[in-house]
Amino acid sequence: MTATTDSTKPDMSTTAGKIADLRNRLAEARAPMGDDSIRARHDAGKLTARDRVEALLDEGSFVEIDALARHRSTAFGADKSRPLTDGVVSGHGTVDGRPVCVFSQDSTIFDGQLGETHGEKILKVMQLAVKSGTPLVGIYDGTGARLKEGMAALEYFSRIIAMQSQTSGVVPQIALVAGPVSGPTAHNVALADVVVEVAETGTISLSPGDAASSLSDATTGTSHIQAQDECAAVELVAEVLSYLPSNNRALPIREDDDDRQPAGGTADLNTFIPDRAAQPYSMATVVENIVDGGSFLGLQNQFAPHMVTGFARIEGRSVGIVANQPDQGAGAIDVDAAEKAARFIRLCDAFNVPLVTFVDSAGFTPDTEGVGQVRKTAKLFAAVAEASVGKIAVVTRKAYGSAYLAMGAKRLGTDLVFAWPTAEIAVAELEDLVAATGKDEARIAEDLINPYAAAERGLVDAVIAPADTRKQIADGLLLLERKAEDGYPRKYSNIPF
Repeated sequence: MTATTDSTKPDMSTTAGKIADLRNRLAEARAPMGDDSIRARHDAGKLTARDRVEALLDEGSFVEIDALARHRSTAFGADKSRPLTDGVVSGHGTVDGRPVCVFSQDSTIFDGQLGETHGEKILKVMQLAVKSGTPLVGIYDGTGARLKEGMAALEYFSRIIAMQSQTSGVVPQIALVAGPVSGPTAHNVALADVVVEVAETGTISLSPGDAASSLSDATTGTSHIQAQDECAAVELVAEVLSYLPSNNRALPIREDDDDRQPAGGTADLNTFIPDRAAQPYSMATVVENIVDGGSFLGLQNQFAPHMVTGFARIEGRSVGIVANQPDQGAGAIDVDAAEKAARFIRLCDAFNVPLVTFVDSAGFTPDTEGVGQVRKTAKLFAAVAEASVGKIAVVTRKAYGSAYLAMGAKRLGTDLVFAWPTAEIAVAELEDLVAATGKDEARIAEDLINPYAAAERGLVDAVIAPADTRKQIADGLLLLERKAEDGYPRKYSNIPF
C-alpha cells in the first residue's frame, strides 16, 4: 500500500500517509515563507532565524517547540496569511554540552512583530527555562507589536516583561540583537542580563522611526558587546554563557585547562606603575597580566570607558572584573561609571560569580550634581555592600575618600583587600590633607598617603608585590568559593534610582 493517493497529497487513511503528512508540515515550518525567501536572505549575506539558532547550539541538539503553531487572528484580513511558526523559532538544545532554551524572531514573517501566538511561544520557552534551571537566549529581530492583533499583542508583551522581571537573577537571560528592534521589544532586550548586538544590522529604539544605530547603543550602554557580524555574535553569546552557571543555585563551571598563564608575564607588573603619580597607565593591561590568557571579555567597553567591567578567569575560575581606568579621565567615577559598575556587580552576585576589583581613582567627578550624581552614584555603594559573593580588591595606586569606599573598602564588605607598595590610600587627596593639617607634603605622604597606615588598622589584609597578585587572588578565590553569608530578613532592598 502506498502512502499517497497522488503525487502531492498523502493518503491520510494510512499510517505511512500520516507520517508523510507530518514530514510535509515540518518541512513547511522550516521554510514558512518558501525556499525563495531563504535564498534571498542568504544572498543578502544574512542568516535566517533558524540558522541563528542552529549556529548557536551544538550540532544536532536543537529540539523545536511549537513548530506547527499559527496565529488565530481574523481581524483586518489577518486570516489570509497564517504561516507556520508565526514568526518565531523556539525550543531548546545545548551549548558546549550545557542545556539552553532559545527563541529567535523571524523578520521575514510580519517583520518579526509579536502577536498572540508569537508571544505564547516566547512565554512558553521562558517558563521552560525557569522550570528547568536553564539559561535563556533570545535572538531579537522584530519591530514591536503586531498592530492588527490589537490588545492581544500588548497582553503578551505585558506577560513576557513580567516574566523577565520576576525571574531576573534566577536563570541567565542573554539577548542577541540581530536586526532592528523597536517598540516594547526594545524593553525586552534592555531587561536581559547581557546584550550582544550585531554592529552591521542591529539597532535598538523605542520607535521604528527613531534615528538609531548600533554605535549609539554601544556608547549609551544599551548593548554590552558589539559583534562584527551574526556569526561572531553567536560565538560571543556562547562565550558569555561559559562564564555563568545555569541558574542562581549553581556555581560557574571551572575550566579544566592546563594552559592558564596570563597573556603577559606577572613579573612585568613590578615595574608597570609609573614613578610619577600623575602619569596614566592602562588598568586593562594590568588585568590582562593577571587573569588567564585570553580570558577577559569586556562589557560595555564604549560606555563609561573609565570604568572597566567584564568577565575573566583566574586558574580556570570565572570572576567578574571591576576596575578604574587611569588612562581615561584619571579613573574618576561619574554617574555612568557608577551605574555601569553597580549593574555588573549585581549580575555577578545573582549568579555566584566572585568579584575582583582593581582600584586607582582619586574620587568622584566633581560638579555633576545637576544630573543627580549623589543619588545615582550611591547605587555603587549599595551594590558592593549587598553582594554576598566573594569580593577581592587590589589597590594599585590611588584610593582616596569615597573612591576607596566604593571600590575596595574592607568595612563595606570586601573580603580580602590587597595593596601594592605604590598604593596611596587616604581619606582625601594630598592638597586637601595639607590644607587640613598644616603639615608639609612630604610629611603627609609619609604619614598618611601610603598602604601601611591602612594595613596597621587592618583595612588592608596584605601589602604585596605586584608580581604576586595573581597567586594571592587565586588563593583567595579558592578560600571564598563556598562563602556563606546570611543577610538581614527583608523582601528586597530599596536602592536609589
